Order: sequence, then C-alpha cells, then structure tokens
Amino acid sequence: MLTIKIKVRNIESARQIIESHKFINHDYRIKVEDGFGYIPIKDDIAQEELDSVINEVKDAHGEDFTIELVDNDSEFDSIKIYPRSMMDLLKDKLSEDEIADLNSAYDVIGDVVIVEIPEELQIHKKEIGEALLAFTKRRTIYMKKSKVKGVTRVRDLELLAGEDNPITIHKEHGTRLKLDVKNVYFSPRLATERKRVADLVRDGEEILDMFAGVGPFPFVIAKEKSVDITAIDINEVAIQYLNENIKINKVKDGCTIRAICGDTNIVAQNELKGRKFDRLIMNLPGLAPEFLDLAVSLAKDGGVIHYYEFSNGFSQGIEEAQIACEKQNKDVEILNTRKVKSTSPGMWHVVIDCKIKDKN
Repeated sequence: MLTIKIKVRNIESARQIIESHKFINHDYRIKVEDGFGYIPIKDDIAQEELDSVINEVKDAHGEDFTIELVDNDSEFDSIKIYPRSMMDLLKDKLSEDEIADLNSAYDVIGDVVIVEIPEELQIHKKEIGEALLAFTKRRTIYMKKSKVKGVTRVRDLELLAGEDNPITIHKEHGTRLKLDVKNVYFSPRLATERKRVADLVRDGEEILDMFAGVGPFPFVIAKEKSVDITAIDINEVAIQYLNENIKINKVKDGCTIRAICGDTNIVAQNELKGRKFDRLIMNLPGLAPEFLDLAVSLAKDGGVIHYYEFSNGFSQGIEEAQIACEKQNKDVEILNTRKVKSTSPGMWHVVIDCKIKDKN
C-alpha cells in the first residue's frame, strides 16, 4: 500500500494538509510503528500531485522536517465506511428532490424500517431498499403497500431488503416495546406526544387507554408514575404483545397495567361497568368521534380526555367535545390543543385535551 511516512510528532499537522487535498485513503487507519506514522494514500493520485503535497508539508515544517513516500507492506486496519447520507447511495438513480422526499418518508421501528415510496419511484424500489439497509444499518426494510385499514389498524407491507422478519423490539423513553409490524399498528412519530401526556399524569390516577395497541402510552406513563392503567384494543395480536411488554418492562412501584382484548364499547358495558377514570387516551383519530360520547361517560368529574382526530384545525374537535358533554349535562374546559404530525397537505393528526366537569 502506498503511504506517506512521517515522524509521529508531525502526523496531525501533515494529515490536515494531505486531507485538504482529499488524498487520504479512508478505507484504512493511519498506522504508527517504531516512531513513525504511515498515512494511507489513495491509489489513483498522480505522482506529480503527490510530490507537490509532500513539498507543501515540508514547507510548512521547515528544513529539518523529514517525510517520504513508501510502499509499506505492514498490515493496515481497514475501516468499514458507512454512507453519510441517502444522497451518497442514490445520487445516480434519483434527483436531489426525490431523495430529500424519501428522507422524511420512512420510519425506524426497532431494527425494522418502513418506507413509503411514491408510485412513480417504485421502479427503483429495490435500489431504495438496499440504500436504506446500508444507510440505517437496520435488519429489515419494508415498503408500505396499503393504507392502515380495518379495526385492527394494520397495513400490507412488501419486503425490499434484508431479512423478512417483522418482529422487533422498539425502544422509546426507557421502555421496550415488542411488536410485529405486519400485524399491529405502531407509529414512532408519536414518541414526543406520548412523553407529553406522561408528563401530565399524576401519581394515583386511574387511566383508560381506549385503543392501546401494544401499549406505548401505558408503558411511557408507567415508567415514571404510580398509576392504575386499563389498556383496551380489539386487535388480539396487539394485546398478546401488550401482555408480553408487561413482562419485559420495569414499571414504577405501585403501578398496574391491565390489558383487555375487545371492542371498547362492549368492554365498557362489561369489564368496566361502574368504573370512572381520571384520564382517558383516545388515540384512534380515524374513528375517535364515534367513541367520544362513551369517553365522556367514563370520565370522572374533573377527568381529562386526550382526544385525537384527523383535521385541518381544532374547531371541529372542540365543537364535538362540547356537543358530547352537553348531551350528558357536563361542561368541558379545553386545556390544550396541539398538532401532533402532518398526515397530508393541509391535514393534521391533532389532539385536544378536554377537562370534563359535572354541571352544578
């Protein structure tokens, strides 16, 4: 291997000059041996260019400076170079704008990546999958093949690269969430929202998560607060993983999490009959309006409902909460409104925090 041999005390200053010309071979580490350093040089540098750089280094250090270009047969440690961006991997296939759009079109869930690729780019889906595999250094790359559908909230996925294994463990705010991305709904983009809600909770609360999935809201809350949480979901697979997650997560002393599989309307008439809650989480934005009357009926006097829906603003959700409360002779105080994430141009996944109070 062609290297520049230089005294150890001068390695760093010489390296900076050589690097400014982009001559260093970064596939290998600089080697130090017997008082000298050996800086690996790229193979395709012309001799006159190398001589020029060597003279530049010598000029920077004075006449007593010694440096030589050698073929060093000593073993060099290779460096595994990961791409710094998707641009590095796809620049020959896609435009800069197309690559920029892809950078915001994928979610990392544990060691699985799920990407949404526009139809016009799907002719490059395999290259995109391989690029994501290299860039994210995850195990599996899936492409979305459908929207979230049905009461179980799952979507069709197509393997693009890596291992066809949809089971993973996602880490969030100190919790570990085991799930199957093909058979349950989970969005890592709600991590900030889950932490926001958890920070509002006080010890001793009774909490109902009406559409819990594998339990991301309950476990982020239970990590820090001593509360009683009832978590419902109609998806049997989600409840199976929620129960597994109860076993693998450490919760605060005094905290309990109970998982129930079923339609929340039916569960309310049976397992929850006679119960009221301090806080209710309604993260099912596509169908939440249909369950708002039920949530109001299950809220204690002064209880809080975190009501999520898809909307272009907050006025619709606030009006729905007011109507639901009026029907049950209750008042509602809007504590907070927030755009959680964008879902399409002009449309948002929003949350409205509602405090439910009995009328005097």
